[in-house]
Amino acid sequence: MKIPIKKNIFKIFLVILLSLNSIKQTVNAQCPMCKAAVESSMKDKSNSKGKGLNRGILYLLAMPYLLAGVTGAGFYYRYKKRKRIIEE
Repeated sequence: MKIPIKKNIFKIFLVILLSLNSIKQTVNAQCPMCKAAVESSMKDKSNSKGKGLNRGILYLLAMPYLLAGVTGAGFYYRYKKRKRIIEE
């Protein structure tokens, strides 16, 4: 019995996803330091550290969406180009 390639790719993706999910690391180690830095900045009324921290968070939040959008657009335009070539 031959298994289609799409099912194999899905199974490989699922195994990789589950294996990466099983590797857990503590990532909240810097939160108290950031909180202390922002609180001290708020007391000084300069608030430049708080603004920088917020910009960094927004930057980190936007990057995956930007990467997915660019990748999706690349696949879309490649698909349209192939379709146009096949129709000619």
